[in-house]
Amino acid sequence: MKRILAVLLAAAVPAHAETLHQRTLTLDTHLDTPMHFARQEWSFGDKHSYDTDLVQVDMGRMDEGDLDGGFFVIYTEQGPVTAEGFAKAKAFALGRADLIRTTLAKFPDRIALISTAADAKRMDAAGKRFGWLSIENSYPLGEDLSLLKTFYDLGVRLAGPVHGKNNQFADSATDTPQWNGLSPLGRQWVAEMNRLGIVIDGSHSSDAAFDQMLALSKTPLILSHSGSKTISDQPRNLDDARIRKLAEAGGVICVTTVFLAPMNFTPERNALFAQLEHIGTMTPEEQAKLTRETRALDAVMPLQNTDFEAFMKSLLHIIKMAGVDHVGIGADWDGGGGVKGLEDIGGLPKVTERLRAEGFSDADIEKIWSGNVLRVLRLAEENAARR
Repeated sequence: MKRILAVLLAAAVPAHAETLHQRTLTLDTHLDTPMHFARQEWSFGDKHSYDTDLVQVDMGRMDEGDLDGGFFVIYTEQGPVTAEGFAKAKAFALGRADLIRTTLAKFPDRIALISTAADAKRMDAAGKRFGWLSIENSYPLGEDLSLLKTFYDLGVRLAGPVHGKNNQFADSATDTPQWNGLSPLGRQWVAEMNRLGIVIDGSHSSDAAFDQMLALSKTPLILSHSGSKTISDQPRNLDDARIRKLAEAGGVICVTTVFLAPMNFTPERNALFAQLEHIGTMTPEEQAKLTRETRALDAVMPLQNTDFEAFMKSLLHIIKMAGVDHVGIGADWDGGGGVKGLEDIGGLPKVTERLRAEGFSDADIEKIWSGNVLRVLRLAEENAARR
């Protein structure tokens, strides 16, 4: 069935658009795929099926959808803001960073871990995929900001202070305000991020924390996977005034496929997500069972009842608000992303086709797919070198 769908998709994309997509350097700023890297009897190098496997990104589909690279996420679940909680989170995050590095190293002829914007251009010219590391939730740093240098040395070039709950650095968009934005330590975190040349990721931060990071940071921000409140009025999305302020400051909002419509976070869905976080410890039989249960729930109550057209509506609206120089793509693959008609990265050429049909130039489309993000990375590198 998947093979048939792939053939139909290829037929639906005009030849000129497919060629444009192939020759455009494409990246996604938020790939939660590393949670799958430790799975038994599973390989990132193979092509898996959306119908029979929960993963949305693998090397086979990077080839099929021509996703050249992106940011592989070190995500750490928020725990207690205590010395014990920090120690446990630090060990987990360092382990996850090592897992990403060792997984990519298994395929040296196909993909490489990189650290600069120039590396991305170089890998693309050589016909290889590439990946940076990013941190979603800086909670594992505890109160020791010197650990940012440790993660920088491992390849982290993008990091956000917070996830779904407040922590020692900032308020979350989905929690009750504690700091009214950044904590005092969070303000120091911004300065150290700038000093090292790690780009600040504003996704998941409260509006107040976003405002303060925008004001304090010496280099532009990236929102790695966010949307517009005009499209869907949810706390995780940004209002259009702030989107314009982000653009005025030189930043980039990378448009997500999540939070386009009300999210069905039912107890059953949350229980499945909790299991998914530990899929790397499951037997193949347990993995298959989780996949069946998830797809069965998807059939009767999808995470959000929306589709490719809704994603494009969001993308086009945000381009209108921010301008074509300040928009990217961060679909939140393997973190809840994907919609009907764009279930995994195999469908990415459809985005390029649609942008072309909407009248965007080849140069504009390349900015959206990678140029804008690479510009911010270069600015962070240059600022750090000057400092």
